[in-house]
Amino acid sequence: MQISLIGFLVCAGILLVGYFGRAPLIIGLIASLPFGATALMTLVAVGGSSPLIYTLFAAVLLTVVAARRRIWRELGNVFGKNRPLWVLCGLMIYAIVGAWLFPRFFAGQTSVFVQSTLHRGVVEASLAPVSGNITQTGYFVLGGLTAIAMCVLLLHADTIHAVRRGFFLLCGLHAGMGLLDFVGKITGAGDVLEPIRTANYAMLTETMEGGFWRITGANSEASTFGSLSLICLAFCYVYWRETKSRLAQALAAVLLVLVVLSTSATAYVGLAILGIPVALSILRSFLSARIDKDEILIVALLAVAGVTILTIVIYDQKFLAPFVHLMDSMILNKAASASGQERAYWNIKSLQAFADTSGLGVGLGSSRASSWPIAVASQLGLVGGLMMATLLLMVFRGMGRLKRFLDHETNAVVSSIRASALASVVAGSFAAGSADPGMVFFIGFAVISANRARARGNRHAGSPVMPLGQAAFDPSQGVAV
Repeated sequence: MQISLIGFLVCAGILLVGYFGRAPLIIGLIASLPFGATALMTLVAVGGSSPLIYTLFAAVLLTVVAARRRIWRELGNVFGKNRPLWVLCGLMIYAIVGAWLFPRFFAGQTSVFVQSTLHRGVVEASLAPVSGNITQTGYFVLGGLTAIAMCVLLLHADTIHAVRRGFFLLCGLHAGMGLLDFVGKITGAGDVLEPIRTANYAMLTETMEGGFWRITGANSEASTFGSLSLICLAFCYVYWRETKSRLAQALAAVLLVLVVLSTSATAYVGLAILGIPVALSILRSFLSARIDKDEILIVALLAVAGVTILTIVIYDQKFLAPFVHLMDSMILNKAASASGQERAYWNIKSLQAFADTSGLGVGLGSSRASSWPIAVASQLGLVGGLMMATLLLMVFRGMGRLKRFLDHETNAVVSSIRASALASVVAGSFAAGSADPGMVFFIGFAVISANRARARGNRHAGSPVMPLGQAAFDPSQGVAV
């Protein structure tokens, strides 16, 4: 085991910021997510796995919640009010059993793509137990347990303010490090964030596409940066529309620019998909004659951008040639490229593995795909896929008709986090290689589940609105989280 001093220093800095926000662990957990290439240590005994810094915050959060004096009563209350948590527990148990059993039961009966033991990329091999069964299952279970812990805190200590501050810090750090990375590259300073990249990953941080530098921020590659940019953009945009927050508006503008400059096919396609509900919302406002000034601003900016581009093209047709070439190589001809064909083959072999195992799956972490839904099918099988679909449906539904039993600010935060969780699913559908939906999804699931339970309680009590709580500190427990 090799300890990373930089990783622990970054954790200390985030913890200090979280302390001033009165919720060091909750804010720290969320704010540590942009550091996608900063590890705490390298576990040589587990194939050189590098746990990222968010795992430390998640582990400590679980420990603090488990140490609460009335934890068993609180867990009973949480599981009694949140039936989807039973599905989550069933999925975690199925994932653990499947990760141990299926690679052994179906050993040699199908072929999968796995990480090379020499860290030389992804290779095709016969199905067999690998270190990924341990690490990927560990990440998945950690995310599930964190969701349960968050439900406990949200129901009994009302930490929605801390979650909101954590997401704003996440977006601010991600945008700031993205800008820093971009400026460093275009000014010739190189990878200025290299000191914090301590994970045992292949670092594709100084690459170009179509003559443009690829932005990676604090991540290991542009695709991961683009995916997280979409998640942050979804949160800031929805929060801005719900509350008219100028901070959220400014962050959304910066994040939109970073998505455009990221040179990530995942970011571009994901942005187009996420733009559909935005366009439909504006269209509905136009048709109902209830358009507000923010929607007018969006339409006006798009019109100005369109006229500007058209004017530039008329003046100099070659000016946009590099941008056209970039779009052509990253989107239109992506499937025909060597990388696109390789990833398509990963997906084909993953679907074949699903069929070869009679729909049971090869076990979490046993294979590598290039799409989250396909990874879920191949690794978790039909049973696990149905349970995952249940959780996804819960997130997609959001608060529904229960919105009126919570105050406006709480609804705004829940809607924003729901948007970010759905954005993570959209991004993962084009790039994720594992069935793990990620920590943002689990946090979103917890926030929605807990606030639905709280809203149902308000409805039964006959109260239309419950005031938003203030602190991420539970005086009855004496422990700040």
